[in-house]
Amino acid sequence: MKPRNPGRPRTPPADRPPQRRGGAEVEAGNKDLPRLSKRMSELGLASRREADEWIAAGWVRVDGLIVDTLGARVRPDQHIEIDPRARREQSERVTVLLHKPVGYVSGQAEDGYRPAIVLVTPGNRWQGDRVPIDFSRTHLRGLAVAGRLDIDSTGLLVLTQDGRIARQLIGAGSSIEKEYLVRVVWPEAPRPGPLNETFPAERLQLLRHGLSLDGVQLKPAKVSWQNEDQLRFVLREGRKRQIRRMCEAVGLHVVGLKRARIGSVVLGALPPGQWRYLRADESFD
Repeated sequence: MKPRNPGRPRTPPADRPPQRRGGAEVEAGNKDLPRLSKRMSELGLASRREADEWIAAGWVRVDGLIVDTLGARVRPDQHIEIDPRARREQSERVTVLLHKPVGYVSGQAEDGYRPAIVLVTPGNRWQGDRVPIDFSRTHLRGLAVAGRLDIDSTGLLVLTQDGRIARQLIGAGSSIEKEYLVRVVWPEAPRPGPLNETFPAERLQLLRHGLSLDGVQLKPAKVSWQNEDQLRFVLREGRKRQIRRMCEAVGLHVVGLKRARIGSVVLGALPPGQWRYLRADESFD
């Protein structure tokens, strides 16, 4: 029997690189199964975009085999593993909390108005920010708004590089609470007096549940008087100009709207036009 070459060390099985497979070989042709990127998103491993990037980089394994072809489909019972390099890259992504002032649009510039992201500069960073991160221009790369605010509204605006957070806040199944303070007037009030005393209780109840927008019934909301002319709204959805349209439906006119909280993250003492990083101990859950 020919002896094994002693000069060639044997690689332990646990250290052998996994067999590489293209995505087309994973349940090829079965269109009833979800794409790997979608499955990763459903499991909360990454956003769809992140998942596609990681798959292309060879950072995703299915049942121990690397899948590097976009469009691969997987069974629900298959085990998905993420390479530590992807996790490190993901952990370096930042989330910014901005107190958006009136007059800035949330997304792309429009009608001569500047986007809120132009406020994310070293000079506008809040002095009260204690997160030990030095600002870098790379933090602006891929920084996207997760939950828009109207140009006439102010308050907490989240911009993130982390697709998991974006999906958590604005994904189809998102149920994260968003709290707003809304100053209103009642142009057709039959008599003078504090609105919290004169506005009909049945109309306030309609704000809580019973209204529809664009033919779709709104989810129940928490609505209460914060003071004599300011309402507190807590919503679990975010249709375009929803609060303003809800108020119009019951005869109220919004003269000021501020988002004070998203999930467990509050605007707090953050001044208008300034921003800070999301802390490691903060979560929107």
